[in-house]
Amino acid sequence: MPTPPTVILVDASSYLYRAFSVLPPLIDSQGRPTGAMLGTLKMLKRLQKTYPQVPIITVFDAKGENFRHKLYKEYKANRTSADPDLILQIKPLHACIRALGLPLISQEGVEADDVIGVLAYQASQAGHQVLIISGDKDLCQLINEKVHMRTMDQRDHYFDPEGVKEKYGISPEYIVDYLAIKGDTSDNVPGVKGIGEKGALALIQHFGHLQDIYAHLDQVAEIPVRGAKSLAKKLQEDQESAYLSLELVRIYHEYENINLDIDWQNLKMAQMDVEQVRQLYQDFEFNSLLKELEEEQLGTQDTKAIYQCIQELSDWHRYLEEIASAPAFVIDLETTSLDSKNAEIVGIALSTKQNEGVYIPLAHLEEKPQLACQQVLQDLRPYLESTEKVKIGQHLKYDIDVLENYGIRVEGPIEDTQLESYILNSTLTKHNMDDLAATYLQRKTIRFEEIAGKGKKQLNFAQIPIEIAFPYAAEDAEITWALHAYLYPLLKEQPQLLEVYRTIELPLIPILASMQRKGVALDVQALQDQSQELAVRIQALEQKAYQLAGQEFNLSSPKQLGHILYEVLQVPVIKRTPKGQPSTAEDILEQLSQEYPLPRLLLEHRSLTKLKNTYTEKLPKLLDKNTGRLHTHYHQAVTATGRLSSSDPNLQNIPIRTAEGRRIRQAFIAREGYCLVAADYSQIELRIMAHLSEDPGLLAAFNQQKDVHTATAAEVFALPVDQVTTEQRRSAKAINFGLLYGMSAFGLARQLKIEREQAQTYIDTYFARYPQVAAYMQKIRAQAHEQGYVETLFGRRLYVPEIRQPSKRQAAERTAINAPMQGTAADLIKKAMIRVDAWLQAHPHLDAWMLMQVHDELVFEVREQDTKAVIEGIRTCMQGVATLKVPLIVDVGVGANWDQAH
Repeated sequence: MPTPPTVILVDASSYLYRAFSVLPPLIDSQGRPTGAMLGTLKMLKRLQKTYPQVPIITVFDAKGENFRHKLYKEYKANRTSADPDLILQIKPLHACIRALGLPLISQEGVEADDVIGVLAYQASQAGHQVLIISGDKDLCQLINEKVHMRTMDQRDHYFDPEGVKEKYGISPEYIVDYLAIKGDTSDNVPGVKGIGEKGALALIQHFGHLQDIYAHLDQVAEIPVRGAKSLAKKLQEDQESAYLSLELVRIYHEYENINLDIDWQNLKMAQMDVEQVRQLYQDFEFNSLLKELEEEQLGTQDTKAIYQCIQELSDWHRYLEEIASAPAFVIDLETTSLDSKNAEIVGIALSTKQNEGVYIPLAHLEEKPQLACQQVLQDLRPYLESTEKVKIGQHLKYDIDVLENYGIRVEGPIEDTQLESYILNSTLTKHNMDDLAATYLQRKTIRFEEIAGKGKKQLNFAQIPIEIAFPYAAEDAEITWALHAYLYPLLKEQPQLLEVYRTIELPLIPILASMQRKGVALDVQALQDQSQELAVRIQALEQKAYQLAGQEFNLSSPKQLGHILYEVLQVPVIKRTPKGQPSTAEDILEQLSQEYPLPRLLLEHRSLTKLKNTYTEKLPKLLDKNTGRLHTHYHQAVTATGRLSSSDPNLQNIPIRTAEGRRIRQAFIAREGYCLVAADYSQIELRIMAHLSEDPGLLAAFNQQKDVHTATAAEVFALPVDQVTTEQRRSAKAINFGLLYGMSAFGLARQLKIEREQAQTYIDTYFARYPQVAAYMQKIRAQAHEQGYVETLFGRRLYVPEIRQPSKRQAAERTAINAPMQGTAADLIKKAMIRVDAWLQAHPHLDAWMLMQVHDELVFEVREQDTKAVIEGIRTCMQGVATLKVPLIVDVGVGANWDQAH
């Protein structure tokens, strides 16, 4: 085993050059080269992890000639000037290394090898075991029992004296003689002309050092090596060059012009300047290193948090007095399930001030003192239902829904740390408590898996012993308070963001909780019938695929499918995967389906299989055993644009343009005596574009209640409106919506199945007819580049961090163009939900429930005799939720099922 080092010397210049030449170039958003810096810093990081308690000294080459240039003016003359992109990275790298707390030595007029030689000698003389990190073979001459070397490259060679002998066939003390004879082309050291590695090695193995070889020139011809007779002549003719080369390659222990002041007896570990390192990593966009730094720093902050477990009634009464006197308190429920509709409370975590967390166990399965759940809830009820006491939570919708199970209706005011983070920057981090604590508080929290385990063996919270559960639960409450104390002031600094939080996101919490609780009825038999029909069609498609392929294969296996398509049927390869395999991705099959029958069949097979597995089979299994209804879960803090998402099931992905998808919607039904009402904003994103761009053509089309796609077709194809064909309107619709998403001519050509040049003509004509749209898009691109974000009409910020990364710029610009439209549409539907809910509550005699929100649509279950009044109220609320330069139009439908209503 290698002897553990007590000091490490890094030949940092060699690693910088190697990183620059080997690693792919990397450029940050400001156009600065950073790849070599990143590679070198990662190497140093790896080194610190490998030798965590060992002091590290980095050594760099410096500008200026050294004594070797005076000996031999051609020394290193063969080297070209350093690449400008490499030079630009040297000073910033030095700054990073110094911020990391690593000593950095770079002495003008002295090569890094010489500095390392002096340091290695001094350190070993002081009793240290030295490890040199370098790939430079010249440094092998320094190796002895106290000085070893490691390359830390892909092959990762380790050299002690035996290692050098094994690698080169000679001991370290002969390396300098070996280099003097064979020369060194990298440094332009001449050596002895005509003698290479084998000849130099044979000479040293027989005679020893260079002076010994010249002392026995008359015996050189006798050594058993090919061409031995000519070696003596070559040595004699180039004796001056040999001894010159010896001086050029030798590294001495002492140099007059190297002044190093190192206390070898009191070496200290690196002490990084965390804030400086963080700033540098952020500045140069070293995201992987930044993430690693943040993870390392988690838990290093001192916390004065005090946690208490309340198991006695007297303690609980005392704490109730604190809640009564506090203006706000945190509540976090520990339960038996993530399904809020059926979750049972196991314990309650609370906090009324900074650095405090309490936990009240109520239903753990162990026989230890616990308070009665109903009593604690009754004690808390007046504070939870108070319209003055502030309730603070992390993902408070869940707790509100669970408390409904116990007959408690949480009233405002409320605060939610998940939404505070989401409004500040929806793309910065995930918005769960663990990630928020790490990002904003630099705190490492106790993870649920640490106390409950993982997978099938994961414990229910009630099964976790109180002594283990209590710190975890109390920490949740304390962290939530700390997050609110950190995030809310940031929101207050941005009034428009605070307005979005206060008027859109917070009021939506109880509405979504109510929608989740109500659920929607399903026609299970209809789904089962459709599932059986899909199974028959899927099987028929499989048989047809076998016929086309000439053999059976697994249609769901990319490997087998690739074999059939590209090897058996010899279909041309359009694209390969990162591993080099021909791609079978859906977009590739779409392209191939234009000419080949099997890809077309495979797409249909995939579509039907997805419908069957995701909806017709799964939806009946998701029905609640108590209500018999389907209860989806809505999520506010997931999408970057502000749109709601849903899960179990994901209602947003049920297709509407296919007969099979519409049939699935037909299974969403109203209960007897009721009907479903669907209210959908018409062409909302195009209307928002008209408002934001103020383009006269678009404004006129909407304000004159023209069919905007027909109007666009008339402009693009230069036709009277009454002469526009259905196909031309379809093309115009693709242009209208495609350009909202920044679609290129290539993308439009693929969608319309036309030539790229024709698609470009359509786009050019469109922008010529609607010039303000083009101007608006350019304005948004510029804003995104300048600010790093764009905004919705109501002030929600939509960050596009990739816009400053050259490789992702185009995609980020497309996102930036669409984000204000999509984000504003999301804000509008949320504001509409709040307004409609308030209207329904103000008209309690009308029996109507808001059931679902999908894209730009709201779905209600309404008592049949109330349908007319509810439709009028919904339309008025939705159309009046904002004043735009074009009218907001809401299409409303009624039916026994969702498809009929839509």
